[in-house]
Amino acid sequence: MTTLRAAGAARGGWRGRVALWGALLFAALASGCGYNDFQRLDEQVKASWSEVLNQYQRRADLIPNIVNTVRGEANFEQETLTRVVEARAKATGIQATPELVNNPEAFAKFQAAQGELTSALSRLMVVVEQYPNLKANQGFQDLRVQLEGTENRITVARNRYIKAVADYNVLARQFPTNLTAMVFGYEVKPSFTVQNEAQISTPPVVSFDKPGAAPAPASAASK
Repeated sequence: MTTLRAAGAARGGWRGRVALWGALLFAALASGCGYNDFQRLDEQVKASWSEVLNQYQRRADLIPNIVNTVRGEANFEQETLTRVVEARAKATGIQATPELVNNPEAFAKFQAAQGELTSALSRLMVVVEQYPNLKANQGFQDLRVQLEGTENRITVARNRYIKAVADYNVLARQFPTNLTAMVFGYEVKPSFTVQNEAQISTPPVVSFDKPGAAPAPASAASK
């Protein structure tokens, strides 16, 4: 009986050592194949995405006050206001969860909705130029400054997200860490895209200076 107990204890100790060495080997392989890097970069993507959402929400919260202030101006273009209100409703109607960054189709719809809102706001600011009372309204001026600052924050947050996703996607595509990506299901994440890359670093213009005269067409200038 004593011999059997000793043999059992020996087997138990052997199994424990095997399990320990197995865990150490897995940790070493995981570190060498980029597993830990995937965890770190994935967290960076999530954090930068949260900041993007925070800034978009900040802009959405400003819009009702802007619309109400502009609506008080007599004979203001209602179509322009309607487009802003509808674009805001569409943008805020999309449930922007953390999982959105893993769904290219949903991400594209979110980006398109935010782009429509940016365009509607830009149009609103252009139309405001035609109303001196609004330009002289201190409350509207304060809102305009807040909007401009928010647009700048959105640009910064988007750039940080683009950088975080780029770092993650490189790890997911390059060898040998792409093997780790396949084993653990780390797929390439979608990022913001624009037709003109310069738009990434250029927020919408919300200046109240009068726009300069449009240049004459080439055909007219040559006459």
